[in-house]
Amino acid sequence: MSVLRADAPGKTNVCLYLGPTRSDGRHELVTVMQSLTVADAITLGPAPAGAAQDEVQCPGVEGENLALSALRAFRAATGWDAPPRRLTIDKRVPVAAGMGGGSGDAAAALRLAQADSGLGDLALLYELAAALGADVPAQVQPGRVLATGAGEVLEPLGPPEPYGVLILPSRHALSTADVYREADRIGVARSAEELEAILKDIQEFAGDLPDALIHNDLEAAARSLLPEIGQALVEAVGAGADRAFVSGSGPTVVGLFSVVEEAQAAAQALAGRDPAPIVATPVGPGAGQVT
Repeated sequence: MSVLRADAPGKTNVCLYLGPTRSDGRHELVTVMQSLTVADAITLGPAPAGAAQDEVQCPGVEGENLALSALRAFRAATGWDAPPRRLTIDKRVPVAAGMGGGSGDAAAALRLAQADSGLGDLALLYELAAALGADVPAQVQPGRVLATGAGEVLEPLGPPEPYGVLILPSRHALSTADVYREADRIGVARSAEELEAILKDIQEFAGDLPDALIHNDLEAAARSLLPEIGQALVEAVGAGADRAFVSGSGPTVVGLFSVVEEAQAAAQALAGRDPAPIVATPVGPGAGQVT
């Protein structure tokens, strides 16, 4: 069999509003997620001779891998019984950073498995993605999307005007579950009525958000757990970002620049920073295709 390849773009939440807790323990959300050019590179090929099951190689990331879980879920749902496969992941998206790196890998694994097997359809990929995690469905087809429910109700949005994204990774990691627990502890969740009003405002702008709607409710919880985030926010603003905020559950900070070259200049100004800045731009439909 041939080796298949797909990129797994990272994402940022241009806005993220947290609502009430649902009966399944997850929160209602209203969020606009934007895929970015910073992406993991994933290949799917035959496992080594003698392998008894599918496996994943992802240097630098320990523990259970969501992409391998996605491949196993695809097999279980479709009955695909091909010989064991190996997923190889070249990590470029910061890990445990609020940029959906693991979720993007899982979504890419689903695309690769479908292409390899010829089984299933897009509806099945979305169904499997929703069971894997809140950020996975939005990354099945990378681009710009309005997500509601717990992240599984998706409304694709048109691509935005080009802009630059300055990414300031952290030396630390934050667990998404820990950030949500801290959000509950400090009481940042909004009422269902407030969340509905925000959703209507976002839909009015078709995802091309004014500054007043660029906001992350999880930022306060992330900063509570990791106060050092405050310094990264100061760095982004000091480098000229039009807006700076925590990406997803953090701790990565992103700065938005209306001119891509200004984001590149900001990264050069912060070149001595550790970890080093990353510059990205939005990607639209077609990113992450299997080749």
